[in-house]
Amino acid sequence: MSGNTNSAGPGNKADQSTDQILRQSAPYLTLGIQLAAGIVVFFLLGWWLDTKYDSSPMYKLVGLGVGMVGGLIKFLKTVVDLGKQETSAKPKP
Repeated sequence: MSGNTNSAGPGNKADQSTDQILRQSAPYLTLGIQLAAGIVVFFLLGWWLDTKYDSSPMYKLVGLGVGMVGGLIKFLKTVVDLGKQETSAKPKP
């Protein structure tokens, strides 16, 4: 059994539209992970510097701030780029 519950077969329009929707939304699915990863990486770098220089919580806060700002900039740039791709891919009347 292939797991396909539609009786029209694997090449029907419902499967094609689902595939198209997944392809179009795939770049947006990683945005949250990218934002969170940037924040976590810089926070951990700050934590490591705090333990090395015994300056808690100074570097943690700096790392958290840099991660938040950097992650937000990356997030916004990606959204703008994806928006431009969508508008250029749409057929013009």
